[in-house]
Amino acid sequence: EEPQPTVVPSRPLPSKICDVVRSERPRSCCGMAMAGFRTSKYQVPEWHRRNAGVYYKAFTASEEAERGRAESQHLMKHAAASAQRAQEYSKTTLGQRLQDIHFWRVELQKEIMELDAETNLLAAQKLRLERALDATEVPYSVVTDNLECRERRQPPDLVIDEVERQLLKEADLIRDIRDLLKRTIIQATTQIRSNRIQKENCELDWSDKVEAYHIDDKCVSYCTDSTNVQFHPSSVKFEENASTPKSWAQFSHDNISSAEQEKLASVQLRSLINSIIHDASEDLRMQRAAVNEAFDNRCRELDDAKLRLEQHLQQILKDIADEEANIVSLKKAIRDKEAHLKVAHTRLFDRSFRPNIELCRDEPQFRLVSEVEELTVLLEALKRKLMVSEQNLKNLEETRMKLEKEIAVKANSIFIDRKKCMSYRVRYPVDLEVASYK
Repeated sequence: EEPQPTVVPSRPLPSKICDVVRSERPRSCCGMAMAGFRTSKYQVPEWHRRNAGVYYKAFTASEEAERGRAESQHLMKHAAASAQRAQEYSKTTLGQRLQDIHFWRVELQKEIMELDAETNLLAAQKLRLERALDATEVPYSVVTDNLECRERRQPPDLVIDEVERQLLKEADLIRDIRDLLKRTIIQATTQIRSNRIQKENCELDWSDKVEAYHIDDKCVSYCTDSTNVQFHPSSVKFEENASTPKSWAQFSHDNISSAEQEKLASVQLRSLINSIIHDASEDLRMQRAAVNEAFDNRCRELDDAKLRLEQHLQQILKDIADEEANIVSLKKAIRDKEAHLKVAHTRLFDRSFRPNIELCRDEPQFRLVSEVEELTVLLEALKRKLMVSEQNLKNLEETRMKLEKEIAVKANSIFIDRKKCMSYRVRYPVDLEVASYK
């Protein structure tokens, strides 16, 4: 409360006696009656008036001095109260300012800690991506090796079968996954950089808040009894680059808002990374199962084909043996029929020497001629049959060679698919998602 001014008691003022203008009498004496007296002497009324004037001036001066002292006391009390009130108000505003600084400092520190924790989590996810990318090298080398091994199959097994299509699909899938992981690693690196930049901005703001808090806290502790206070007239003016309370609060609010946005983007990216790794692992697992199933089916087909070829080979070998025996029998039959033909020809030849009338076309003659003709026809048929049998034997031999070659081709294909490819696929990682943590 402003102190009331001191009341000065009123006193009646004496009536003012007007001064009379001095007479302009000459100061020279006139006549003998004035002899021995000064001409400058005042009259009694003038003396009284003179005294009254001195009294009045003294009273007026005393009254003015007393009024000045009262006003000085009032001004000093008012100045003391105003200065104390102004200092307390300044201290209160400084205290409120300290609360505001403390609030934003706490918010900034909280945001810095959360952003730092989020950056560490994102860095861990980035490490998972890098490990998952490294883990895809083994599947890709396995698929590449399988394709290269299957190129060593021999015709006609060098076909684009279901295994080939699934292997090519698996190779494309792994390349796509590797490209996706590389792009995501770049995105995670960029987000980590953005998080750290925003964290540095918040840390700079927080550092400024800490320094400002110490300065204002020191200002709050100042009082009139402080020994380290002094005059700084130049500090009264406002700095040109000084901010307003609105822009000051908006600056910290913008920093926190930007940090929240980066943190939200980081959280979303971590969720995306989890989904990418999970989906990639699931896709690789399903494609691996499809390739293994295709290998199993193909190996069963090759086994069945090889078994059927071996069965046919056994039958061909038996047919070859039978055909060889048949050829031997045919040759023996031809030799036998040729012996019979020789007998018939010899009989006819000997009978051609019968003399004269004895050279008769009798029944034995006709029978011998008919026998020769029959034996000739039989021999021709047997020879033709022998030729056919020999050609069949040749065909059987060629078929045997083809079957043996086909069996060797199938055995080579089975060896490549089962021993080379399927055994090498054991190195295939079981789960890419699990491998990303190792």
